[in-house]
Amino acid sequence: MTDLLSSHSLDVATRYLDLAGVFASALLGGAIARVERLDLFGFLAVGIVSGLGGGLVRDVLLQHGTPVALTDVAYLPTAIAGSLIAFVISISQHAWDRLFTVLDAAVIGFWAVTGAHMTLAAGLGWLPAVLLGTMTAVGGGVARDLMLGRIPAVFGGNAMYATVAMITAAIMVLCSYLDAPALGIILGIVVSLVFRVLAVRRGWSLPNGRDWQPRSRLATVMERGRRVVPRLRP
Repeated sequence: MTDLLSSHSLDVATRYLDLAGVFASALLGGAIARVERLDLFGFLAVGIVSGLGGGLVRDVLLQHGTPVALTDVAYLPTAIAGSLIAFVISISQHAWDRLFTVLDAAVIGFWAVTGAHMTLAAGLGWLPAVLLGTMTAVGGGVARDLMLGRIPAVFGGNAMYATVAMITAAIMVLCSYLDAPALGIILGIVVSLVFRVLAVRRGWSLPNGRDWQPRSRLATVMERGRRVVPRLRP
């Protein structure tokens, strides 16, 4: 148990979780490149940006030297491998929809706990840890969508993507403060998988701006009158 909770063991675990997130997110990026009918270079570019974007943002903000994606030889090949697999393998739409949901949930969990752990290890507090854990999870997807000229999916209609990332990062931070970081990794990933899958299947989402639009009493009365009073036929 001591080995499991040691700083070195946690660093190793978070590295592999980070790489798993890179691979899964690059695979998702490649799938989106297929939808956009891009060529091989497009697959690689979108997959690499999707896989490495969040970690690059995190490491730049932490200012702890060169981003790990540029110093660890495993990161770029992992992103390329995910992109190439998405390019080579074509599966049915139904199967892909199910796989996409699970991969998406896994990416949130892997990166949220990794980002939160790295932030705490850098000596920052709980709020920056939650923020950077969330940014690590959503950053690659935001960069990918902007690259493709789309409104980032994280801004709406995404079954609480950023919310799940924030909750997962908060779980990791709380468990770390309770001296149980290993439990935080396991619990955070499990909560991310369950919460995200349920949110997608049941259509959970945050309210949009239209739902919270302030309305005057006069506008409400006039709209009600238009609905109640029938039109007279000539």
